[in-house]
Amino acid sequence: MSLVVLGLSHRSAAVDVRERFAYAEAQVAPTLAKLRDSGLAREAVLLSTCNRVELYVAPVRSVREAAAELREFLVADRAVSGPLGGELYVHTDQTGVEHLFKVACGLDSLVLGETEILGQLKQAYDLALAAGHTGRVLNKAFQGAFHVAKKIRSETQIQRGNTSVASVAVDLADKIFDGLSGRDVMVIGAGDTSEKTARALLGRGARSLFVSNRSYDRAAALAAELGGQAVHFDGWESEFARIDIVVSSTSAPHHVLDRPKLERLLKLRAPRPLLLIDIAVPRDIDPEVRFLDGVYLANVDDLQGIADEHLRNRRDEVVRCEAIIREKARGLVAGLGFPADGMRAMLLDRPRGA
Repeated sequence: MSLVVLGLSHRSAAVDVRERFAYAEAQVAPTLAKLRDSGLAREAVLLSTCNRVELYVAPVRSVREAAAELREFLVADRAVSGPLGGELYVHTDQTGVEHLFKVACGLDSLVLGETEILGQLKQAYDLALAAGHTGRVLNKAFQGAFHVAKKIRSETQIQRGNTSVASVAVDLADKIFDGLSGRDVMVIGAGDTSEKTARALLGRGARSLFVSNRSYDRAAALAAELGGQAVHFDGWESEFARIDIVVSSTSAPHHVLDRPKLERLLKLRAPRPLLLIDIAVPRDIDPEVRFLDGVYLANVDDLQGIADEHLRNRRDEVVRCEAIIREKARGLVAGLGFPADGMRAMLLDRPRGA
């Protein structure tokens, strides 16, 4: 038995590469079925978030053969053309288990110790489990990861302070506007991350909230829950004149807001700063808008600076967390009969001579 983890994350690839590999939620189940039907995997889980896309696989063949084949599958399935410079990595067996545990605990996240990834990982596992794509290897590995995440949360201080992408985004808004009192906010996309960001903005003093979503009923439900106002997805531009902050997190495959559209909308506003927070992958907002006067744009990679501040406060806890992870990984690996070690962060498509 073996475990192969293949993927890319904010550590290995910029957002313009990650968005090329990203999966919409509706694509995950068909992709897992295609992967197993191809004979490359006995078991498989696919995790796709704004900061990572990873395949967790119990392979049919050797880990080295599987690594190469999974790389070819992922690149072909996402129709990614052109050379890659080492963005894809592989972890196997014990190092694969350790990587999974670190992901579950937020140790491999953009914001060290963040908790949202655990929910995303559980959702990815539950989907694969319900469809019959997991078995002894991945069931034990993922259940072990959830247990370790709970232990880390209860026994260390790695998650103290603001640790979610939403809270970091709000920290950024607070710094740009020197406080959020009296600021009007629009959230485009009513998913989990959008909801957390909206709650955090209101909690820090934002005056009003507009919610727009392709499903108006979902927008209305979230707006009612948070004391905001729902706006139809094809009509959110009508409220733009009064907005100070836009948080966009949709699953659209194209830009929701591009430079020509924003230039037109800016003419409806009095001259004042506008903060655009794009936490979607693929990106919702054209990066060209950052060159417009008075416009501040932050995407998931731009949040790294604030995340680094949090990192400095948590470094001492990382050592304790990694010791727990190594101990628990050794026990799980022994139970599954994996080799004692594996390939750690082997980068695929590394340029020759690198």
